[in-house]
Amino acid sequence: MDSALASDQAAYLPATVRVAAKILVVGHFAVGKTTYVSSLSEIRPLRTEETMTEAGALTDDLRGTEDKTTTTVAMDFGRLTLSESLVLYLFGTPGQQRFTRLWRDMTLGALGALVLADTRRLEQSFPVMAVLEEHGLPYAVAVNHFEGAPRFAEPEVREALDLLPETPLVTCDARDRISSTHALIALVQYLQARQTRSSQEIV
Repeated sequence: MDSALASDQAAYLPATVRVAAKILVVGHFAVGKTTYVSSLSEIRPLRTEETMTEAGALTDDLRGTEDKTTTTVAMDFGRLTLSESLVLYLFGTPGQQRFTRLWRDMTLGALGALVLADTRRLEQSFPVMAVLEEHGLPYAVAVNHFEGAPRFAEPEVREALDLLPETPLVTCDARDRISSTHALIALVQYLQARQTRSSQEIV
């Protein structure tokens, strides 16, 4: 799925841009990271998808995604210009644990991360969040709604994921630009609040 805003003209940054921020989009295998980045990117997103083979059948959990035929093997990359002077770079990480070493490096320079989760496989979010916490990277969680997936009240999901009270938890449809934007806003507001608290503590 290509971004609705992708065009030759949009491929170039305005000369007024002075600040670039890096955000990771992370989550377990087949949770919708590539779709999420594609729905927000104003340029044609960079993808590193390869056809899935039987070699990964023993390690890749395809529950609920039996029709999936490709998987990200390096990263997804998208761009979103927030103002005349600020641009946001979105880096989608591969979901399989065998690629963990690769996306550990991707945390360098990132302001924060959006963790996509699936209520059918919430337990698979723990290794993802553990890597972020190991690197001290703040994150918000967005439950990506899939057809047929069970829906739970926010307190139940928060308890199941053992989230801190201040960690944002939202729902989204990674296919929908507006829904994806709301999830991104929740993360950015959280990062801004953390920065404000940090500045006040220093003073």
